[in-house]
Amino acid sequence: MIDHIGFTCHDYAASRAFYLKALAPLGIAMVMEVGADQTGGPSYAGLGSNGKPFFWFGEGSPMDGLHVALAAATRAQVDAFYEAAMAAGARDNGPPGLRPHYHPNYYGAFVIDPNGINLEAVCHQPE
Repeated sequence: MIDHIGFTCHDYAASRAFYLKALAPLGIAMVMEVGADQTGGPSYAGLGSNGKPFFWFGEGSPMDGLHVALAAATRAQVDAFYEAAMAAGARDNGPPGLRPHYHPNYYGAFVIDPNGINLEAVCHQPE
């Protein structure tokens, strides 16, 4: 189990807007934001659920090749994530569907976020 993940992005405001829209169908929202006045440097956003931030991003140079997969409770959440992410400006990297080469119930959707990150929502439950 991952406690949290953090990465940098080239446009904090655009990333903030994107993730708030794209991750809402998964029940992920802003939990806390740490501004430059608090860090003495870049701003950071901590998104999560149940009061726990586990998805962090901040201002900086993005990394190449990052893949982040977020758990979805249902296949409908995967579909809603994909639609929300595309509406928020993502590029398609694999529409919602089964990926049986991983396992028979692997249902995922993949998008490329504004920073070039391969973002996925996945449900491992049958139907």
